[in-house]
Amino acid sequence: MGRSLSVTKSGDLEIVMTRSFDAPRGLVFDAWTKPELVRRWFGPHGCEVVECEIDLWVGGRWRYRLLHDGGKEMVLQGVYQEISRPERLVSLETNEDCEASEGDALATLTLVEDGGVTTLTQVVRYGSKRIRDAVLESGMERGVGEGFDRLAEVVAVPVRAGAR
Repeated sequence: MGRSLSVTKSGDLEIVMTRSFDAPRGLVFDAWTKPELVRRWFGPHGCEVVECEIDLWVGGRWRYRLLHDGGKEMVLQGVYQEISRPERLVSLETNEDCEASEGDALATLTLVEDGGVTTLTQVVRYGSKRIRDAVLESGMERGVGEGFDRLAEVVAVPVRAGAR
């Protein structure tokens, strides 16, 4: 695999995350939208998705409840704004730990496939520079990177003998 996550700032409000996966984009899209797959990869090491609800339609909601090794709980949730399978998913997301109005973020996931390799780009636009910077300083990059490493394992397509 050998692929790594790139995290950059864009303007004052956005974080752009990019990572490639050795898998077709339909499979990567499914891994973001099917609870049985999300449970297998979402979150950093030492974190378990103990609740995963996905109501996949524009206006539908998703909610993940994660439990960390030390017993700390985190709840993430959102409302789908746009769904274009298998290339785009947009949702308004909230982390229950953040202040209500500034905690909302618009997340746009784009999947582009080329030769069986899917490049995932997620642009997250926060309500303020302060919140965006706090997210970057929280260790989010490490946690997302660990989750994406597990996602790569979930979507890995086995190479058939003799195939090149």
